[in-house]
Amino acid sequence: MVISGGLTQNLQTMSALTIESQDLNEDFSLVLGGPLFQILRRAYLSGSALELARRRVLVITTVSWLPLLLLSAWEGRAWGHNVGLSFIYDIDAHARFLIALPLLIGAELVVHQRMRNVVRQFLERGLVPTNALHEFDRAVSSAKRLRNSMLAELLLIAFVYGVGVLLVWRRYAALDVSSWYGVTSNGRLHPSLAGWWLGLVSLPFFQFLFFRWYYRLFIWARFLWQVSRIHLDLFPTHPDRVAGLGFLSGVSRAFMPLLLAQGALLAGMMADRIFFAGASVTQFKIDIVGVMAFAVFAVLAPLLVFSPQLDRAKRTAKREYGLLAQRYVREFDNKWLHGGAPVDAQFMGSSDIQSLADLGNSYEVISETRWIPFDAKTAMHLAVTTLVPVLPLTLTMIPLDQLLDRLLKLIF
Repeated sequence: MVISGGLTQNLQTMSALTIESQDLNEDFSLVLGGPLFQILRRAYLSGSALELARRRVLVITTVSWLPLLLLSAWEGRAWGHNVGLSFIYDIDAHARFLIALPLLIGAELVVHQRMRNVVRQFLERGLVPTNALHEFDRAVSSAKRLRNSMLAELLLIAFVYGVGVLLVWRRYAALDVSSWYGVTSNGRLHPSLAGWWLGLVSLPFFQFLFFRWYYRLFIWARFLWQVSRIHLDLFPTHPDRVAGLGFLSGVSRAFMPLLLAQGALLAGMMADRIFFAGASVTQFKIDIVGVMAFAVFAVLAPLLVFSPQLDRAKRTAKREYGLLAQRYVREFDNKWLHGGAPVDAQFMGSSDIQSLADLGNSYEVISETRWIPFDAKTAMHLAVTTLVPVLPLTLTMIPLDQLLDRLLKLIF
C-alpha cells in the first residue's frame, strides 16, 4: 500500500508538472511582445494575436512612403529631369517601402501562426524528459524576457539612427548623383526636404523593423541552444529521419517572407545602380551570394545545435538495434533453416517473416537518420525565395531588341 501510494503520488506530480509546463508555454511566440507591439495595440493597429495585419500594413506603408512622394513633388523632384534620380524612378525606394516593408510586417503573422505550436510539440512528442521540464520552462521564460525587452528596442533605435542613418546612409549608401532625397558632396549626403523625412522617419523605421527581425532570430537561436543542452528523448526510428525533430524544419519555412523582403531590398539597391550609375548585374555577384548565404544561414544555422544529440542518438540506436537484429536473425535461422521449428509449422504467413521485415525497416530508418535537422530541399527553397526578386534584373544583361527578337522567334 505504501509503495502503491508513493507511485500514485509520483505520477500525479509528473502530470502536474507537465500540465504546468504546457500552460506556461502555450502562448509562446517570437513576435507577441515588446514596446512597439504594445504601442500598435493601443493605436488599434494590432490585436492580441496580430490581427488587423492589413490595417497595419496600410498605415505604416502610407506614413513611410506617401510623404516622400508629396514632399518630392512639392520640391519638383518627384518626376521629370530636374535631378538625376527622381522619386518616381527610384526603384530602391519603392522596393523598400512598398514591397519589403509590407513583407516584414506580414511576416510577423506568418511566424506567429507557425511558431506558437513549436514549444507544445516539444512537450506533446515527449522529447523533454519530466525531470527537465523546469529547465525547459526557464528557457522559454528567458526567451520571452528578451522578446519583451524595452532596452533591446531602445538599443536598436540608437543603432539605427547612429549607424544606419548618420554613418551608412549619408556616407556610403546614397548614390553619387543628384536625387530626390539630396545631393552628395565630398562623400556626404546633403538631404532635401523629402530626404530629411526619409532620413528621420521612413528609413529609421524600416531599419528598426528589419534589424528587429534578426534580433528575434537571435532569440530563437538562443532558445534552441538552451533546449539542446537538455538530454532530449530522441527516437531515431521516427519516420521523419531526424529522430522526431522534423517539425523544426517546417518552422524554418515560416521565415520565407523575411527572406523575400531581404531579396527585394537587394534587388532595389542593385536596380538603382544598374539604371542610374552604370553598373551591371555581374558586378553584384558577391553581394548576391553573400546576402543569400547570410539569410539562409541565419534561419537554418540555429537548428544545428541539435546535431550532436542526433549523431549520438543515431550511433546508440544503430548499436542497440544491431544487437537486437543479430539476436533475432540468429533465432530466425535456427528456427527455419536448421530444424528448430515444429514439423507441422507453416512457413507461409508466419508472423516471423513480418517481424523480420519490420526490424529491417526500423534499422533502415535509423541508418537514414540525419544529424542535420533539415534537408537540402528546405535550404534550396529558402535560397530561391531570397533570390526571386533579383531574377528580373538578369534581363538587363540582354539588350531589349535582342530579348524581343528571341521571344518572337520562340513564339512564331
